[in-house]
Amino acid sequence: MTEKTVLRKQESWISSILRHQIIIPIAALLLLSLFNLIADPSFFCITLGHNSAGNPVLSGNLITIIDCGSELAILAIGMTLVTAASGGQDISVGAAIAISGSVIIRVLCGTNTRPDTLQAPIIVAFLVACLVAMAFGAFNGALVAFFRIQPMVATLILFTAGRSIAAWINNNELPVISDESFTYFGGYLPGIPIPTPFFIALLCYLITWAVLKFTTLGLYVQSVGINEKTAHLNGLNPVLIKLATYILLGLCVAVCGLIKVSRISTINYSVIAKDIEMDAILAVALGGNSLSGGKFNMSASILGAYVIQFLTTTLYKFNVQSDALSAYKAVVVIVLVVLSAPSVREKLSALVRKLHTSGQTTPAA
Repeated sequence: MTEKTVLRKQESWISSILRHQIIIPIAALLLLSLFNLIADPSFFCITLGHNSAGNPVLSGNLITIIDCGSELAILAIGMTLVTAASGGQDISVGAAIAISGSVIIRVLCGTNTRPDTLQAPIIVAFLVACLVAMAFGAFNGALVAFFRIQPMVATLILFTAGRSIAAWINNNELPVISDESFTYFGGYLPGIPIPTPFFIALLCYLITWAVLKFTTLGLYVQSVGINEKTAHLNGLNPVLIKLATYILLGLCVAVCGLIKVSRISTINYSVIAKDIEMDAILAVALGGNSLSGGKFNMSASILGAYVIQFLTTTLYKFNVQSDALSAYKAVVVIVLVVLSAPSVREKLSALVRKLHTSGQTTPAA
C-alpha cells in the first residue's frame, strides 16, 4: 500500500467523523466534562443517601443532569420529528406541558383540592392527558399542514393561551396530591437509587428507535422535510405526515407533564416547564439537525438535550445568577450550533485534511 493511499484513507476517515451529526454534541460533552474536571473535580462526585421514606437514592451533579435532562430528552424526540417534517419548531410545548399536567391533577383530584385518596387511577389520568395533549398537537399540526401557516406563528396561539387554559382546568386553584405513589414518576421508585425519569426517557427512546427502525416513518418524515412536492409525487401524503409528527410531539408533552407534576405533587401554571421549548429547540440544533427540515438524527438530538442540561447544571454549580443564566447559555449554544452547521463542518474537515497532509509531507532532501 503506497503512502498516498494511506493518506487518502486517513483523510477519508477524518472527514467522515467530522461530517457525522453526533460529533458536535459529543465534542461539547467532552469540553464541558474537561472544564468541570479542571475547575472543580468534585462536580463528578456521586453519593448514596436516603430520602424521607428511607429508600436509597443517588445524588450529585451527574444525577441531576440525567434526572432533569430526561424531560428535555423526551421532548427532543417529538421536536426532532416536527422540525424534520415541517421545517419549523413548536414553541408551545411548555404551555402544552402545563395543560397536560393540569389535566392529570384534575382527574386525580376531582373536585377536591386536597383529596385523601386518588379519585382515579394514575394510568387513567395519564391516558386522558395523552388524549388532550395529542388533540392540541393535532390543532397545531392542522394549522401548519392544512392552512400552511409557518410553524412558529401557528404554535404562538397555544404558547400565548396555554397557561391560561391550564389554570382554567383547575379553576385557577392549586390542588395537592398526597398519595406517595404519584411521586414515583418524577422521583425514585422504592429500592432503585436512580431517578425514574431516566428510565422513562430510556423507554421512550427505545420505542422511538424501534418505530424508526422497523417502519417507514423516519423515511417519510425526511422525504417530506427535504422536498414536499417530490414526496407528494412519490405517493406520500405530506399533510398527514406533518399532522402525525405534531400528534407524536403531543404524546411526548403528556409524558413530560406527568413527570413535572409528579415531582412536586401539584402544579404552578406560570412556572411549570418555563422556557423548556427553547431548550428543546437548542437540543435539536445541537444534535446537528437542520432546523429547516429534512434529514435528522434522533440519537444526536437526545444527546444534545443532556448536553444542554449539563451546561445548565454547570452554570448553576458556579453560582451564575439566574437572570444571567440565559445569556451565558446563549453564548455557548450559539458557538456550538454554528460549529454544527454543515458548511462549517465541511470547512473544518478541509482544514484538518490540509493540516494532516502538510504534517505527513516531508521536505525533499
